[in-house]
Amino acid sequence: MTVTPVLSAQSIRRAYPLAGRSVEAVRGLSLDVMAGEWVAVVGPSGCGKSTLLNLLGAIDRPTAGRIVIAGRDVSALGDAEATRFRLTGVGFVFQRFYLMPTLTAAENVELPMAEARMPRAARSARARELLAYVGLDGRAEHRPFQLSGGEQQRVAIARALANRPALLLADEPTGELDARTGAEMIALLDRLNHDGTTIVTVTHDEELAQAARRVVHMRDGVIVDDVVRRPLEATA
Repeated sequence: MTVTPVLSAQSIRRAYPLAGRSVEAVRGLSLDVMAGEWVAVVGPSGCGKSTLLNLLGAIDRPTAGRIVIAGRDVSALGDAEATRFRLTGVGFVFQRFYLMPTLTAAENVELPMAEARMPRAARSARARELLAYVGLDGRAEHRPFQLSGGEQQRVAIARALANRPALLLADEPTGELDARTGAEMIALLDRLNHDGTTIVTVTHDEELAQAARRVVHMRDGVIVDDVVRRPLEATA
């Protein structure tokens, strides 16, 4: 039986003009991610990791090649279609949280659902469910300034999951956290993956990388190593 990847990046390139010449941040890279995988992309600063993540999330477009997520060619989307896809097709978690400071935790989680025109009662119930899942059921009415960094990142993860995306993309999700809180965040990501969420993380955090099922090493815009640490369990 043929298994279709949730994510398939095929010979993608991304070049930027610089001082009258073209500089390639990603150079002919191919990557398939199956449903239920957790892939950590690691490598030195400037190797193209964040550029790759932006391409996978339809924030940026490849100069060449194609990216297919959940059967849809996102590299061919127009601006409006790409915006809609980012709202419902992928969830984003960033190093700096990017929560709305005037909104409560629950309201921050509800925001992408409101943009997707989910009815108010349904999005309120979903927000409460997600906050409970990430361990913040007692913090729903708190605003970001009333939350610790780890709690803010948990809100950000709940928000990323709000519209049930096919793929969760995380850019240095432990980068702003101390060691203990970072370990808690790694445990939460592991739980998410165990419960079926497909995850791609970009990180310098060796402990985060080692927790992933698969570690992809990048250098100079290409993949130089791809190691499966924990294969997906066989299904009937």
